[in-house]
Amino acid sequence: MGEIGLMLSIFAVTSAVSYLLISRVPQRLHTPLMSFTNAISAVTILGALLIFSHEPSSLGSLPSPSVAEAVLGGLAITLAAFNLFGGFAVTDRMTEMFKR
Repeated sequence: MGEIGLMLSIFAVTSAVSYLLISRVPQRLHTPLMSFTNAISAVTILGALLIFSHEPSSLGSLPSPSVAEAVLGGLAITLAAFNLFGGFAVTDRMTEMFKR
């Protein structure tokens, strides 16, 4: 239970810090910031795919993920993919506004 509490407290602190930082970004910088977070989502997807595609024998004594971990990992991949594609669609629409 200690690990879950630590993870939840880290999540809470990073959420608060992220909210404070993003709320202070000027409106004209939101689109570049969104493009940057799309890149982070792509890294999240790649990391999750690498974790869930490992062969147990190739990484030594790492156990295979449980059903709950696999479901949460799949959900993380799905949500990161929505963020990635949706963010790039919005960025594309914003850049279309500047074309003549």
